[in-house]
Amino acid sequence: MASDLNKPLIRLTPKAFGPRDTGRQGFVPPAKPYARDRQVDTIGPKFNRLSEVLARDSSGVELTRDPTGLAPERLLVFEVLGPLQNFAKAIARVTGLELISEDDIDDDGETNPVAYLLMPDMRALRQMERMWRLWERDLPIGRGFAPWRDVFSTLRDLRLWGPQDRVQDSDVNFLYEEIDAYGEELIPLEVELVFRVNPQTGSQNEQAVKQAVENAGGEVVTTSRISDISYHALLVKLPSDAIRSIVERKPSGLAGLEPILFIRPQSVATGIEVSEVEESVSGTVGSKELGEPILAVIDGVPIAQHPLLSSHLIVEDLFDLEATALVEQRVHGTAMASLLIHGDRNHQEDSLPRRIHLVPVMGERDKFPEDRLIIDLVYLAITNMKRDVSASAPNVIIVNLSLGNKRRPFFGQVSAWARLLDRLSFQHGILFIVSAGNVLSTFNVPSFATRTAFEDTDESERAPAILNALGALQAERKIFSPAESINALTIGASNIDWVSEKDRAQSRGNINPYAGIIIANPSSALGPGFSNAVKPDILMPGGKEHLSVVGNDTSILVEPAGGSRQAGLKVAGPPTRTGLGSHETYTSGTSAAAALASRTCHRIHDALEQEHGAEFLALPNHLRAVLLKALLVHPARWDYKTAALIRSVIGPNDNKKHVRQKDNIRRFIGFGNLDAEDAIACAADRATFWAVGSLAANQKCSVSIPIPETYGGKAVLHSLSATLAWFTPVSAGRKAYRSVKLKILEPEECSILAVEGGGDQPNADQTNRGTVYSRIWLGTRAAFVPRDMHLNLVVQREPDQGTSIDERVQFALATTIAMPGVLDVYDQARAMVTSRIQQGQQGQLQF
Repeated sequence: MASDLNKPLIRLTPKAFGPRDTGRQGFVPPAKPYARDRQVDTIGPKFNRLSEVLARDSSGVELTRDPTGLAPERLLVFEVLGPLQNFAKAIARVTGLELISEDDIDDDGETNPVAYLLMPDMRALRQMERMWRLWERDLPIGRGFAPWRDVFSTLRDLRLWGPQDRVQDSDVNFLYEEIDAYGEELIPLEVELVFRVNPQTGSQNEQAVKQAVENAGGEVVTTSRISDISYHALLVKLPSDAIRSIVERKPSGLAGLEPILFIRPQSVATGIEVSEVEESVSGTVGSKELGEPILAVIDGVPIAQHPLLSSHLIVEDLFDLEATALVEQRVHGTAMASLLIHGDRNHQEDSLPRRIHLVPVMGERDKFPEDRLIIDLVYLAITNMKRDVSASAPNVIIVNLSLGNKRRPFFGQVSAWARLLDRLSFQHGILFIVSAGNVLSTFNVPSFATRTAFEDTDESERAPAILNALGALQAERKIFSPAESINALTIGASNIDWVSEKDRAQSRGNINPYAGIIIANPSSALGPGFSNAVKPDILMPGGKEHLSVVGNDTSILVEPAGGSRQAGLKVAGPPTRTGLGSHETYTSGTSAAAALASRTCHRIHDALEQEHGAEFLALPNHLRAVLLKALLVHPARWDYKTAALIRSVIGPNDNKKHVRQKDNIRRFIGFGNLDAEDAIACAADRATFWAVGSLAANQKCSVSIPIPETYGGKAVLHSLSATLAWFTPVSAGRKAYRSVKLKILEPEECSILAVEGGGDQPNADQTNRGTVYSRIWLGTRAAFVPRDMHLNLVVQREPDQGTSIDERVQFALATTIAMPGVLDVYDQARAMVTSRIQQGQQGQLQF
């Protein structure tokens, strides 16, 4: 049933705070250790060499001269089988040992190998060598060092961080492209250093790299050190022969420098395409007084005086980019601002009641500036908005980031950009909305040999053929950095728009690949995210993307067509070179979808503010931000036909392998497609509740959900759904990266309500790997609902991963009860809440 703005979301309050239920904690089996003989033969020689040199040279000078051996100040890689929960505690006992990072390794047949990057000094090396000798002889290692026994027994390899690590395979092709593109000109590179906690050591390493760059005939453009995310990097320019040395991973070049962690091509912004510029039919916006911004956008330079935007935009040109951007080039920022303020102009929605704050980080031709690191720009943009004394936008709690680095698809390692978003979201209480990215490259569709066959085939055969082609390319169509951020929401693009039937009928040449189903557009980048978390989180409308046939050999070659009047979202746009006045154009993709998601968050905030007024605005920023996060994801659902199609095409075909089937479904659609109206209000047959609070370590609380009497005694479809969201503190080098894990315990009342976990959703393990936990329970048997029944949903903070976190962690819980067609569900549920409030039975909120 359609949402009704006269039926607002209903507030509840957590109660019954207490220690978590230890009996609920799942058992994580330890990795199977290697045989001691294997370890002595494989790992032992490296410690033997260390022992021999230490016996001759206690200063360690000889170790440093050996480029292949364990030595002080040299980055070591411990590859172990399976994550060790106490690894951070184990190394903390060894003075002089820094944990630099940890990363999942691509599975090559062994169980979840994890790489820990450690930086030892001489004391640490001596202690590690001593512990190895004790373990080797099966002797006690010493009090407090027992976890090292697990390290040594599951150690797959111990090696130095070398050229093969500093230059990733995924970057080599980009670097070769740069050599061809720049010719004899100096080529820009991003050089990330091993972050050293000691600023003096970091400065010395930076100077060493600067000297090496200059010796190679290059120059240093800029540097950045952000301690909060353990980030230290240089933007440099090098001649082509130095770049070749890097891609060939020669130890004599920069790839062999020990202070360097990674060498990558300069970040390149994901762009958008627009088409069919036209003059606006209605080119002005009302002059009503607008509120202060709660929404910011980091994007390109907009046309700030465009009649559709001028009254809403506050442009903070922090990096002086407006002067570099010609008006006709201001595409991306103008389009995103238009979608945020107005939505799809074909949809005719009300504009937002507040101004929005825009900080440009793209200038000329909608590109990142050539002389800055994008990580640095985003960091400065946010800190300038939120710093205490002279904050430029202190009330912002939503930041739209319809941007990404198209040279950094996600392959398991969290990027510095994603780490930055994760840190800032927890630090400032900001919900980042990030686009998944658009993969616009061509791909083959083996099922069709010719364009004619593709055009003439039945729609029911075309969709499986396209999906099968994309399924074979999943590894090449990953989300773009920073979309793997675990605190942010990542938005994919669904094939939805509001184009009129008249305009749709004018489509010529391009083909609709997915008629009749709601699914991610072909160009929408695929998940999952870090630690196999659900990514994209949800799908939002991104235009009904069509495909264009661009060639064929043994089969056709297709590419995604851009937005158009026949398939796209209508937005404010720049004029042609000679045009003046108010213009509009059409776009599509995940950037647009992310903007619509941010707009929906704003509308949720507007609805809650209208209902609760100053009481809602008095909630701390962190609580309002995580509440918007929970409420945005909460109504998302897998379309039944879409899930069935992915199961049948991508598989596996064996229904006993349903976990893998669900894994493939969520790669495309996350938690599902979202109808924005369902996130903003309830309906007569559907009641949505919300609650916010905070939990200390190992604590739980409960939220009492009213179950109306009308919910009982009817053998019809009914459901209970719940979504939990939070921001986790993160720390590079802490096991695990996601430090805090919350979950919803399975409700004991499910059997009474005659509901059970639905099949069309990620399973419990898949949904419990990020910072959104969402479950749906369904049933068709009649429920038993006594008078004044309340279901207690328990939210629990699991033991912190690695080092314990002292901070309380804010959370939000959204819950919905629904019984389609039963029209008194909402009214009865709201009356029950009102009655309890009057009786003073609601719990006290804990911040």
